[in-house]
Amino acid sequence: MRVIATVGLPGSGKGEAASVAEELDVPVVTMGDVIRAECRDRGLDPSTHHGQVAQALREENGPGAVAERSLPMIEEALDGAGDAVLVDGVRSDVEVDRFEAAFDDEFSLVSIEAPFEVRRERLKERGRDALDGDGESLEERDERELGFGMGEAMERADVTIDNTDSLDAFRAKVRTLLTEGIEAFGEQHR
Repeated sequence: MRVIATVGLPGSGKGEAASVAEELDVPVVTMGDVIRAECRDRGLDPSTHHGQVAQALREENGPGAVAERSLPMIEEALDGAGDAVLVDGVRSDVEVDRFEAAFDDEFSLVSIEAPFEVRRERLKERGRDALDGDGESLEERDERELGFGMGEAMERADVTIDNTDSLDAFRAKVRTLLTEGIEAFGEQHR
């Protein structure tokens, strides 16, 4: 059993990594689903209140709140999983701490990284343009995410995948990660 989590700024490729996992029949637990469910519980539209609710959830229940609420989903996915589960969207070093405590050596963190301009262009291609549903610019989203402790989490990654090559090259790296593990990345993994 392996729990592989991804961390990265908006537009870096976390969603694409999750798509590769699904193609390989690797269960995916998306931490954003916790926030979308909380939006609905509060009677709010997830497409316009996601960022606000993410921040409120952490303020009200602590910085590890989303990870805590994700744990039962991960455990359920592990029950039906073969070799691995992908956790999409770690946002902080506190969440990394929580997952390391829960899964010990079976937990690996992968930072997916791309430069700002590359990410901006990807979001435009997705029809997200410069602003998301909350009216936040990419700069503001980056600032919010980094404020959760994402930069610290990225620094703690076992493996960093640079997502500046072609989509096929990125997908091949993710397939290798999911089928062979972080060990396939040689010295890069700690």
